[in-house]
Amino acid sequence: MTHEMPDPVTLFRRATALAAEVMAKVTSDQLADPTPCTEWCVQELIDHMVASTEYLRAALDGGDQIARSGATAADYRVGVAACLTGLAAPGALERTCLSPLGFEWPLEQATAGTFMDNLVHTWDLASATGQDPRLDPGLVETCIALFLPGMPERGRQAGIVGPAVPVGSDASPQDRLLGAMGRHP
Repeated sequence: MTHEMPDPVTLFRRATALAAEVMAKVTSDQLADPTPCTEWCVQELIDHMVASTEYLRAALDGGDQIARSGATAADYRVGVAACLTGLAAPGALERTCLSPLGFEWPLEQATAGTFMDNLVHTWDLASATGQDPRLDPGLVETCIALFLPGMPERGRQAGIVGPAVPVGSDASPQDRLLGAMGRHP
């Protein structure tokens, strides 16, 4: 991350609120549909998004991360609420945990990383289920400032982010973010 950190809890709260809205509109007949994350169907993407809240919750309370399959929008809302409660505890953001890429980082950065993951996956989920894929422009701009270009490159090296997709010089900020994260906007 290259810029001063805006409040990661606010970013997480705003991104997960949008994600929860999109997730609540997914129908049972869409769960097996493909997503822009080619290795995941809609249900597996939802499982991953719920797992992101489990990752943060486990980092906050020192417990184990619970792997879920067949997760629901209700599971996501419960996970987000647990994270927000934990993040409100004094000193929570100063604790450290292991990142998905295997290095220690403060929970402040883990929360920001979880914000970014949920924001991009909200686009994936909306696109896969025929919903409006527009993301909050302010969140997109903040995500770009915090994570581009470094994070996608580190993610590619770790095998968790696909190859960058070129977008035109006149591309919107959302399309630039999505292209950097390996999506075809």
